[in-house]
Amino acid sequence: MSKISASLVKELRERTGVGMMDAKRALVEVEGDMEAAIDLLREKGMAKAGKKNDRIAAEGLANVYVEGNTAAIVEINSETDFVAKNEKFQKLVQDIAKLMVENKPANMEEAMKVKTDTGTIETDLIEATTVIGEKISFRRFEVLEKEDNAAFGGYLHMGGRIAVLVEVTGTTDEQVAKDIAMHVAAINPRYVTKDQVSPEELEHEKKVLTEQALNEGKPANIVEKMVDGRMHKFLAEICLVDQPFVKDPDMTVEKYAASKGATVKGFVRFEVGEGLEKREENFADEVMSQMK
Repeated sequence: MSKISASLVKELRERTGVGMMDAKRALVEVEGDMEAAIDLLREKGMAKAGKKNDRIAAEGLANVYVEGNTAAIVEINSETDFVAKNEKFQKLVQDIAKLMVENKPANMEEAMKVKTDTGTIETDLIEATTVIGEKISFRRFEVLEKEDNAAFGGYLHMGGRIAVLVEVTGTTDEQVAKDIAMHVAAINPRYVTKDQVSPEELEHEKKVLTEQALNEGKPANIVEKMVDGRMHKFLAEICLVDQPFVKDPDMTVEKYAASKGATVKGFVRFEVGEGLEKREENFADEVMSQMK
């Protein structure tokens, strides 16, 4: 069979969980026989991996890789934190971070197609899922480029549970960027400067703070001053450059950077599993459900 329909490929993907190209290749090899294609993928270990696709992968590791003027930060997920100690998984995370720097994909679709020594990132993830026995997924990445008069600083906390990548300009001292990356890991700012906070968020916070002040029974003529003061405090809490520097709370991050001739340009912070639902299993409940 020279032509395989898109609907056939779609059905095989839904039944096995494999990627589009793997599904198409399997169908071509068995001349469109759906059951034979499933058997073929099972024999290769791919369908077994696909069956894990409905599981929750909210553990894993994040990593940073820097090479010259390019840097990447990645998060690869697994189902349990035990897998993070697996050497094969650790190497997979490191390899993917390096491949992001070398290939600079524009999005996840391109990233999954990046060539590796054994195939592509997509096929390597399938193979890792099969060998390790848990769903392994490539959740997100970012690739940054800098100028020659700038520096990247990467920092991993708790062995990669939190990864931070910081870029500073005005200096090539990587230690300055790394110190600020450590701060970002610890304090978790949301923005670099207050200019990045949207008017909508500012207006929402101002409204909340105004209601708080009014509910405290404060006179209307001083509510505005109170709100201004609290807004200033709010922005200092969420903006990196205005936060007290963790290594020296007597100065802000902005002042620390300035003391080194640097300016913070940006940062990326990945915390493994943030925003993902984590499955909570109760062994006793599970046993009882089996007995009903």
